[in-house]
Amino acid sequence: MKVAFFDTKPYDIPGFDHFAAGTDLEIKYFETKLNEDTVSLAAGFDAVCVFVNDTVNARVVEKLYEGGVRVIALRCAGFNNVDTRACFGKIHVYRVPAYSPYAVAEHAMALLLTLNRKIHKAYNRTREFNFSLAGLSGFDLHGKTVGVIGTGKIGRIFADICRGFGMNILAYDKFPAANSGLNYVTLEELLAKADIISLHCPLTEETYHMINDDTVEQMKPGAVIINTSRGALIDTESLINGLRTQIIGGAGLDVYEEEGDLFYEDQSTHIVHDDNLVRLISMPNVIVTSHQAFLTQEALNNIAQTTVDNLVRFSKDQGNQDTEVCYRCERQDACRKQRHEKCF
Repeated sequence: MKVAFFDTKPYDIPGFDHFAAGTDLEIKYFETKLNEDTVSLAAGFDAVCVFVNDTVNARVVEKLYEGGVRVIALRCAGFNNVDTRACFGKIHVYRVPAYSPYAVAEHAMALLLTLNRKIHKAYNRTREFNFSLAGLSGFDLHGKTVGVIGTGKIGRIFADICRGFGMNILAYDKFPAANSGLNYVTLEELLAKADIISLHCPLTEETYHMINDDTVEQMKPGAVIINTSRGALIDTESLINGLRTQIIGGAGLDVYEEEGDLFYEDQSTHIVHDDNLVRLISMPNVIVTSHQAFLTQEALNNIAQTTVDNLVRFSKDQGNQDTEVCYRCERQDACRKQRHEKCF
C-alpha cells in the first residue's frame, strides 16, 4: 500500500518509520498540507495520511478518489476538517480516537497554572535578573469551581486532575458519561458558577462558536477560559470583547479558529496579518501555545502505532470499526457501524 503523508514534521517520521517497518506500507512524506492546490500529489497512491490543518473538503475527496485513493488515515482524534459525507461510499476514513488523553489534559492544567501564577512572566524576568514580585499575584485553585465542557476521556481526566487540586467540578455534556461521578449541570448553570471553564468537546455544527457574545454574558465575572480542543469552539471576537470588558479574566489557548496557515510553522520572521491573533498574544492575561497539547513521546508513538494499524488492517480488508469515523449517512435504522460492520 502506497501512502502519501501530508503536513510532515520532523517529529512524525521516526515513529511512523518504526511502526511501518515490516509491513506492506510504503510511505512518501510531503511537507506541504493537503488541500485543493496540492491534492494532485496524491495521484497514484492508495492512501493519504493527514493531520488537523489539512483540508479534505468535497472537491479534495473527489480528486483523491479519482487518483486512486481509497482510505484516509487521520493521525488525530478530530475529523472536522474532513467532509465525511463526501467520503461515504468512496473513501474510508479512520482516526486515532485516544492517542493520549493524559497529554492533552495535562497541557490544559499547565496552561491554567502558568496563566494563573504568571510563570511565563516570572521566567522572562528572572532571565534578566529581575526578581520583583510586582504583578505576579494569582489565586488558589483549591476551593475554586471548574466547569468542564465535554466529558470524554480527556475531559474526565482533566476533571480528575482538578479534583486532586481540591477544586469543585461542574460538568456539561449533551451525552453524560455513565458512572463518571461527575456533577452534571446545564450549560447556563456551569457558565454562571465556574471560576475556570475548560473546553474538551469536539467541533461540530452544534458546538461551533459555543463561546459567543451570549454565553460570555452568562459567565461569572473574571472567569478563566482554557481551550485545548478546537479553536472554532470560541468566537474570537467575542473572546476579545470579553477580555477587554474583563468579564473574562484570562484565556489559555492551545488552539485558534484561524490557525490553519499559522500554527506548526515558524512565523518569527514574518509579519502576521491576523489582527485578532496579534491582539490576543499581546494581552497580558492570555497565553497561546501552538496546538501542542498532544505533543508527548507517548502520544506520538500511540498516534503512529494506531494509524499504521488502521492502514494495515484496511489493506487486509480488516477495517477497524472502532476507529472508523461516522459518515452521517442518515441510515440510523440500519447503521452498519453500530453492528460492527464495514460502513460500505
